[in-house]
Amino acid sequence: MKLLDGKTAVITGSSRGLGFAIAKAFAEQGANVVLAARTAETLQSAVTELRNNGYKAEGFACDTANLEDLERLASQAVATFGRLDIWVNNAGISAPYGSTMSIAPERIKKVVDTNIMGVYYGSHVAMRQFLAQGSGKLINLLGRGESGPVPFQNAYASSKAWVKNFTSALAREYAGAGVEVMAINPGLVITEMLTQVDVIEGYEKKVLPLNAVIRLWGNPPEEPARKVVWMASSATDRRNGLTVNFLSVGRMMAGIGKELWRLLTRAPLTKPTIQVRVTGSS
Repeated sequence: MKLLDGKTAVITGSSRGLGFAIAKAFAEQGANVVLAARTAETLQSAVTELRNNGYKAEGFACDTANLEDLERLASQAVATFGRLDIWVNNAGISAPYGSTMSIAPERIKKVVDTNIMGVYYGSHVAMRQFLAQGSGKLINLLGRGESGPVPFQNAYASSKAWVKNFTSALAREYAGAGVEVMAINPGLVITEMLTQVDVIEGYEKKVLPLNAVIRLWGNPPEEPARKVVWMASSATDRRNGLTVNFLSVGRMMAGIGKELWRLLTRAPLTKPTIQVRVTGSS
């Protein structure tokens, strides 16, 4: 028997990157997966890939910053598969790298709409369903900034601090309700969001050290996706409030060891370097 046999899971921001890796990992473990993303074309491509591998998958284009879209998403998931057991708020974006005042307010607002309001709306819709049925697992994605300020990435980092506090408070409010509210920081995930960086003109040199960080601690999305599968399984029953940090001290030390060995053996780089895209300040 697979870990998620017969369960139905909604994953936002799942047409590519970490979201798609989570959806695929869920499907491999027997779940019916409902993918959600803004762009219908890339979403359909992701759904087709899963179906071609024999998995049960549906996709619905929606904007996570729109409550009505997410309400329809939940209704469609239940209508299609007859149930809703797992909801993963994965969708997230970042503003350009640069000082807070150099970034146009509308770019900051997009981060707030997706990373904060999107998580709130997704949690609201999922919890309403879970509380009514007395069971369910809500998993919110954290990221850099959850534990303190990050200069030049203020919007993204602050949004993740909000998600951490929001998730923790929500878990406490509904302790004993039969629902597990959890969060995971997936660490440095090697996707386009990490390697293709928009930078405000004049800040290009400040972002270059990210290459070394990726070499040390970057992971393909499939690795944290497996941890999310575990969180969605019965292994976390009655573990409401659980927070997982994928980039543990052990993983950090292992990353340093691997990079030292690569340097000693003069092995070629196997991880990508960042691509900087310079943008204006307004």
